[in-house]
Amino acid sequence: MGSRVPLRDHVATSIRRYLGDLDGCEDSADLYNIALRELEIPLFIEVLRHCEGNQSRAATLLGIHRATLRKKLRDYGLA
Repeated sequence: MGSRVPLRDHVATSIRRYLGDLDGCEDSADLYNIALRELEIPLFIEVLRHCEGNQSRAATLLGIHRATLRKKLRDYGLA
């Protein structure tokens, strides 16, 4: 079995690329929330796809309560 690159390495590479595209530190004053949203949306989509749309199973896999998942899906317009 081949070695896998850890997820955090992929995320770090994407963040470096994003920061490299900024003109300065002030361009993205809300970087934490932007990064969180940009990570959570595809994470939820792919986990739900993996769980065949079953929100209870997806929430368990994510380690969050189903109500939390449902709220975040609504907040992101994914519900």
